[in-house]
Amino acid sequence: MPTIVFNAFSFLQKKLRKKNIAYSDASMDLKEGTTPRDLLGQVGLTREEVEVVFINGKVGPFDTVLRDNDRVAFVPPGTPGPYRVYLGFKNKDNV
Repeated sequence: MPTIVFNAFSFLQKKLRKKNIAYSDASMDLKEGTTPRDLLGQVGLTREEVEVVFINGKVGPFDTVLRDNDRVAFVPPGTPGPYRVYLGFKNKDNV
């Protein structure tokens, strides 16, 4: 059973707080084979609410299988323009 460190940013924090779900450096135990897409459902968020997932500090696809000790962060739409390229996301279909 992999354990990850989970973070959510911006307005996602407020949504998770209302659901009493930890969102800042939260340790989470996952089933084997869990992907960020699966994790969205587990924390009650939709794909439309999360533009990008960071896995170990890099933008990754939502179908990546998460592994033990991965650091996972959800970023909502609306991150300022100039930082989008710097951070590695540009509304790609695979992110």
